[in-house]
Amino acid sequence: MWESEFETQEGKGFSNCVVNPLKQGMKAEAFERRGRSWYVATDYPSDLVLEIQDVSFHLHKIPLLSRSGKLNRVMHDHRGDTEKDYIKLDEIPGGAESFELAAKFCYGVAVDLNASNISGLRCAAEYLEMTEDLDEGNLIFKTEAFLSYVVLSSWRDSIIVLKSCEELSPWAENLQIVRRCSESIAWKACSNTRGVKSWSYKSQSRSPSVSPHRWSDMKDSSPSRQPSLPPNWWFEDVSILRIDHFVRVLTAIKVKGMRFDLIGASIVHYASKWLPAISKDQASSTEDVNFAGGLHLVVASGKEDVPKAQMREQRLIVESLISIIPPQKDTVSCSFLLHLLKLANMLDVAPALVTELEKRIGMQLDQATLKDLLIPSYSKTETIYDVDVMCRLLEHFLVQEQSNEPPSPSRSTGGDKLGGTLLNAKMRVARLVDSYLTEVSRDRNLSLTKFQVLAEALPESARTSDDGLYRAIDSYLKAHPTLSEHERKRLCRVMDCQKLSLDACMHAAQNERLPLRIVVQVLFSEQIKITNAIASNGVSMAKDTQNFYSQPNRGSVLENLPQSFQEGWSTAKKDINTVKFEMENIRSKFTQLQMEFDNLNNQFEKLSKQKNVSAWSTGWKKLSKLKQTSIFQTKTAIHDTGPQMDSTPHVRAEKQRRWRNSIS
Repeated sequence: MWESEFETQEGKGFSNCVVNPLKQGMKAEAFERRGRSWYVATDYPSDLVLEIQDVSFHLHKIPLLSRSGKLNRVMHDHRGDTEKDYIKLDEIPGGAESFELAAKFCYGVAVDLNASNISGLRCAAEYLEMTEDLDEGNLIFKTEAFLSYVVLSSWRDSIIVLKSCEELSPWAENLQIVRRCSESIAWKACSNTRGVKSWSYKSQSRSPSVSPHRWSDMKDSSPSRQPSLPPNWWFEDVSILRIDHFVRVLTAIKVKGMRFDLIGASIVHYASKWLPAISKDQASSTEDVNFAGGLHLVVASGKEDVPKAQMREQRLIVESLISIIPPQKDTVSCSFLLHLLKLANMLDVAPALVTELEKRIGMQLDQATLKDLLIPSYSKTETIYDVDVMCRLLEHFLVQEQSNEPPSPSRSTGGDKLGGTLLNAKMRVARLVDSYLTEVSRDRNLSLTKFQVLAEALPESARTSDDGLYRAIDSYLKAHPTLSEHERKRLCRVMDCQKLSLDACMHAAQNERLPLRIVVQVLFSEQIKITNAIASNGVSMAKDTQNFYSQPNRGSVLENLPQSFQEGWSTAKKDINTVKFEMENIRSKFTQLQMEFDNLNNQFEKLSKQKNVSAWSTGWKKLSKLKQTSIFQTKTAIHDTGPQMDSTPHVRAEKQRRWRNSIS
């Protein structure tokens, strides 16, 4: 029977343990390595050869069989006539390194336990079935005690052990090592930063001013002297984990009640480290370069340039990050969500996750930028940018805004603020859509239907001005010069001419690409605006004048003015009266002209009714009218001249002769 104890070593920056035997049956002073083989330095020849991953171990049966139930069964199944048994164990977790430590433990050699080798040794002990049934204080008990009392109490060791579990699946998962380390990390991340027993793993290497020794010296000092850590102190440490372990840690952190904005920030930090496309695109946006760089160049080269293994890994990362983003709004930025959407489309992420991501983007679409919305098309469509994605994002935005609208007009201040916020969001999205249409309209493969659907998706109240929409229409007409007249009218139908500014109207009036009917509508709407403006100004001036004259104290106001002002006012008053008189005369003359115009109009209507009468009868009617008119004129002249006209027979005879000549 072997007995052993823990001896704690310090001074290496982390806690470790030495398994030291007190009594043994076969003592080995050391293990020697010769090439790819291990030998035990004893006086007895080896009678067992174990091969693990091309590494041979020349050992003895007695120390191993007394501690391992697995080797007992294997040796029983491989009994032969040869002096030396040969066994191959390639499936042992932890490989040759973990088995070397387990073999040393069986021989009584001191084993140095630390955070780097404890997970592999614990899994190897489980595989070799080194339980308490065979020997008290066996390797499973030793490694389990070290995990529980040393590793899980340290932030840094928990991170290292969880990182080492990446190569030990599914053993580390089945032995609950991953779960226990994840919960330990989550508990420490959510606790008070002053209670962390050791400085973070990555911060040690980058921050020489605060070393582990200095922290251990300071942790016993007063709370006022201890350094305060920022809220995101754990981001860098957690980001070194594989995606499945990162998800386990973040899920545990959510359960502990971590703030959602910090969870979102940790997701962004992890994505920037493990997704090169996002990190490059963020760097390009930080340097304020054009959209031609960054992610666009990374993904525009095509899927064939990316290895399949790397694509599967990145697809798994993107799908996992989408699934763990907190549902609360503004947890992560809209720009980050759009970067994820670009990668999701390129990597063929599951459609359900893409739909969920698009809904999240629709909640924050008013925060997006034009560069982020220009998502390249990776499908079989011929367009450069994926316009269908933009249509779906806009649809999700409208559904979300409709669900957030108050059911009835609220008189409270809160309802007014909510309505104003929703209206401002729609206006921002409308400007964004107009800019997007201007950009994508340059693509000659963009159909008129997609342009029209996207332009008409927002309600009319979202746009106070259609100048941006007019620019998009003009850009589309430039890129598609072969459109028919009907298609151009259909395109311009999405624009309201009355919402164009003066500059846009002047440009549209001289735009030869627009249909003639649209140009006329633009001019007519501008004329109406001018007329209404003049009328409103005239009404306002009249009201101001009336208010001035109706003031009861205007006499006192005038009396208080200086003499020069009073004389000027009397002169101006006379001028005003003169202008009023002249305007009355003009009004009366205008009334007379209006009456004459009505008479002429009536005569024109009578003549138009007689257009079917023959020319001959028309001529006789004209002669009869002419005769009546001349007789009327003669009578009138006689009546006006009186006896003087009758006393002149020569004049009367002359008039009669003229009348007869005219008849003949």
